[in-house]
Amino acid sequence: MATAWYGNDSSPGSLSAPKQTAKVIDPAEREHLLGQVSLFTWAFVRSMKRHLSPPGEDEEDFVAELKSRLTPEQADAIISAAHRPNRALYDLSVAIEKLPMHFMRKNEINKNLSIFEDTLGGSERLLSSPVPLFYSRHTARFISIWLLFLPFALYSQFGDSWNHIMMIPASALISVFLFGIEELATQLEEPFTILPMQGFCDKIGANCDEIVGWAGQDLYKIPEEVVEQMELELPELELPEKKMTSNLSLLGGEVEDEVMDESKKRKRKLLKKLLRIGEGI
Repeated sequence: MATAWYGNDSSPGSLSAPKQTAKVIDPAEREHLLGQVSLFTWAFVRSMKRHLSPPGEDEEDFVAELKSRLTPEQADAIISAAHRPNRALYDLSVAIEKLPMHFMRKNEINKNLSIFEDTLGGSERLLSSPVPLFYSRHTARFISIWLLFLPFALYSQFGDSWNHIMMIPASALISVFLFGIEELATQLEEPFTILPMQGFCDKIGANCDEIVGWAGQDLYKIPEEVVEQMELELPELELPEKKMTSNLSLLGGEVEDEVMDESKKRKRKLLKKLLRIGEGI
């Protein structure tokens, strides 16, 4: 996201005829558009968390968080949507489309949006397709009957203790372990209520904001003294005109001097172009 900001032409014709000049990007525009991508990325994961939580669990907190970070129009659009994660994902795709970058880079980013949608679909299937209730009840009944007859099996094993007293804590300990395993299996059918999903959302939002804050830090300006040094050390450019007039140089030095001057002009033009690219991108 932050590294794909070049301001290139996104028209299909730019593949065959790329522009030779770099477009200078307004830092304020870059900060705003990248900030929108960051906000809607957070809005998607926050909407997904609300979508997978029980009804009414954190509805008030969800609405308050969206209104505090998004504009009123953006927040209302997500809150009023029938499927909030899909609406947030749509807004994220629109924010990506507004980025002034090459359309092929946008396509690569949109591939990651497909991964977001696949992850959302997998989570919804996990939530809406639990293990049938009969399986859980049958398991609980089987364990209860098994533990009910367990003292009869342990009676002779604790014959050395007074009045078989040690059989009671042993049976209780085994019952705690087995019922605990059964409860864990029930919770794993719907893990979204026990996972710290709010912490996940806050962490993702903070990471996105941090990445956006890095935009432009890799830009630098080539000092003039470096440009001059490059001009001295850069080898002469091989020009077609020089090859065509190599035989004419025997007639006099004017043609050769003209070619050398043209070579220096093209070399200086190339270095100035590199300087503009370092200042503008």
